[in-house]
Amino acid sequence: MSASATTPHSPARKRSVVRSLLRLWPYVRPVRVRFFSAAGVAVVASCMSLVFPLILKWIVDGPITERDFAGVWLGGLLLLGVGIVEALLFGLRRWLVARPLAGVEAAMRADLYRHSQRLPVAFHDRWASGQLLSRATGDLQQLRMFLAFPLTFLVVNGSTILVGCVIMLSLNWQLALLLISPILPLVWVCTVFERQFSVASRRAQDQMGDLTTVVEESVLGIRIIKGFGRHRSQAQAFRALSQRLFDTEVRKARLLGWILAVIFILPELVLGAVLVIGVLQVASGAITVGTLVAFTAIALALRWPVESIGFILAMCNEASTATDRFFEVMDTEVPPEPAAGAVAAITARARPDEAADGLRFAGVTFRFPDAAPESASVLERVDLHVRSGETMALVGGTGSGKTTLTALVPRLHEATGGTITLDGRDVAAMPRPEVRRLVSVAFEEPTLFSATVRENILMGVDEEDPAGPAGDAEFERALRIAQATGFVHALPNGPDTEVGEQGMSLSGGQRQRLALARAVVGRPRFLVLDDPLSALDVHTEARVEAALREVLVGTTALVVAHRPSTVMLADRVALLSGGRIAAVGTHAELLRDSAEYRHLMTGADLPPAPDEAREEVPAR
Repeated sequence: MSASATTPHSPARKRSVVRSLLRLWPYVRPVRVRFFSAAGVAVVASCMSLVFPLILKWIVDGPITERDFAGVWLGGLLLLGVGIVEALLFGLRRWLVARPLAGVEAAMRADLYRHSQRLPVAFHDRWASGQLLSRATGDLQQLRMFLAFPLTFLVVNGSTILVGCVIMLSLNWQLALLLISPILPLVWVCTVFERQFSVASRRAQDQMGDLTTVVEESVLGIRIIKGFGRHRSQAQAFRALSQRLFDTEVRKARLLGWILAVIFILPELVLGAVLVIGVLQVASGAITVGTLVAFTAIALALRWPVESIGFILAMCNEASTATDRFFEVMDTEVPPEPAAGAVAAITARARPDEAADGLRFAGVTFRFPDAAPESASVLERVDLHVRSGETMALVGGTGSGKTTLTALVPRLHEATGGTITLDGRDVAAMPRPEVRRLVSVAFEEPTLFSATVRENILMGVDEEDPAGPAGDAEFERALRIAQATGFVHALPNGPDTEVGEQGMSLSGGQRQRLALARAVVGRPRFLVLDDPLSALDVHTEARVEAALREVLVGTTALVVAHRPSTVMLADRVALLSGGRIAAVGTHAELLRDSAEYRHLMTGADLPPAPDEAREEVPAR
């Protein structure tokens, strides 16, 4: 658990705000009719506020000047009617956009989740989970709010200002030109603000992702934190990230306060000057009192559209940043599935010995995508054949590449070179869903979900037929093989008991047995087990191994093993050393012929290296 995220942050501004926001169009397009209708209704409603000054002008220059009280009442009723219509139009706008934009957010979240599930494991190794969570929650919520309010009011306020300026020019062009004179300075101020605020906005949203990561890790690792008394150091890390985010948010607030001060002060100063000049023109008879009242009312009605420019620009920048962060994930390419022609070409190139049944690694090389060019490959030209129905134990020291090799079989990682075949078919030429139907896996670190025991185990069954009597029978069989029947049925609700987040309500051995049951429940053709018994006690391990023999008889299996008892399940053993297969044979053969294997299995000392041996020969 670290204080910093591992996600590679992108630059604060990769493209213009407009170009970023235009990428949302495919999601808005299905609801464009209601969205644009809502915008049109909002424009009409906003422009209704400009009718008030014209009615006031008529009332002041007409009924009030002529002391026509009936006209005054009529004008009052007109103002009331216009106000009611305006309120109804704004209510209609809200009704038009609420449901469609919630659907836009839901569609984007579904696409993000679906895409992240299809991305390779290497992507998730690089990205902190908190960064993905912040994109799927806070960023998308921010985009929905942007589409519902700032974007609409950007159009509405722009239209209102344009219509208001036209009306003021028709009333008195001199005063109108004076009133709109601050436009050019405001445009320059807004340009400077947008450039600086976009950087601060991106930094704040990335820091929020970092903070989310630390909170998530602290919650999931609460036992470690408490067990090692690390609550103070974790609290310090949290406070440090919180302070960074606080400082960034304060900078954003200062920038926003600065532009709002300019936007508020300039129009107010000009409006004061307009009132003074307007009063002088009324005194000289150049304009009527009603014209000045109408002009002033229009100017006051335009205050909110002008003053909201700062808020709208800030929200546009934040929405643009959220859009960039969303598409950073969506733009990450999923490794393509092979075309039919590629499958045929690979099949045509296969030699007779490559078409043998079982699991075969032929010249397999693997390097992590983000590894330095000069670094050595994790796996280098691995050649290994697990015959059909055979169980092969994979043994090697820490860091030898065992887990990486097993992850290549179900295509959790993609081999950099060479081929991996299942019954003669190259896994790279097979659709991933088909590979994962044929290959079942159990990892050393068992992962359970916030669901029932039954739901967790039946994840290993083909989704097209996960239930029914056959499913129940397979479920009980899997429990028996994993020696989990006793403790599962002793749970409060038996197999229908919720195991909680990460299955932390269960012991490590219980979680590992449920993960093993999940691997064998679907009677897979190929089984890959990454040290699946490491958390079991000696007696439970012996019972599980005895039951596993039943499964392994009809399955082609590759089992990562660290203990002799697990190795004894296998027909043959492969020794992986330095990313290569160093030896293959039975347990007895490798004990006799391989010093490295003896060292791994029995702890016997390794013989000295040739250079070391020469150094030990005494000088004559």
